[in-house]
Amino acid sequence: MAGDLQFSWELSGSGWVTYRIADGASEHETHIGYCTDALADLLYAMTGLYGDSSGERFSFDREPMETRWLLRRQGADVAVRVFEFPDGGTSWGSPDETGGTLLWRSTQPRGVLCHAVKEAAEAVLREHGEDGYQEKWMLHPFPMAALQDLRRLHGRDDDCGHEQCRTGLGAGPSAS
Repeated sequence: MAGDLQFSWELSGSGWVTYRIADGASEHETHIGYCTDALADLLYAMTGLYGDSSGERFSFDREPMETRWLLRRQGADVAVRVFEFPDGGTSWGSPDETGGTLLWRSTQPRGVLCHAVKEAAEAVLREHGEDGYQEKWMLHPFPMAALQDLRRLHGRDDDCGHEQCRTGLGAGPSAS
């Protein structure tokens, strides 16, 4: 797959993750906490892009802030907008982005976006295994079902040039 999109997801301590997304023109990086099942929310939003919905939305808890991702399908592409809200206690679940600050935006082919997220989740699984992930993330297990769904949909519906995606072989067995 072509594209300059990069995405990483790194556990950075007990109950914290740092993610970074960059598209060659701009980048966004932040730290989020374990109060939500953040990686599962991200993976399930990616799988939702393969269905009939026009887009997906999910939020990360940043204690006390909220970071909200909006994904809107535009044909084969996905417009990604990431907003920050100063008080997640009042903004969580609000129907629009009023009061939020746009942190990052990009439009990417669905396959490129989903591949980058899938690879980042697989890297976490290879590094920590399911048990190690649970130990570091604490409140939630590694979202294996969500990762398997994304692997299946991406391999089936995207014309990905990566061998693992064409053959349906993921990152191999977990290192639990």
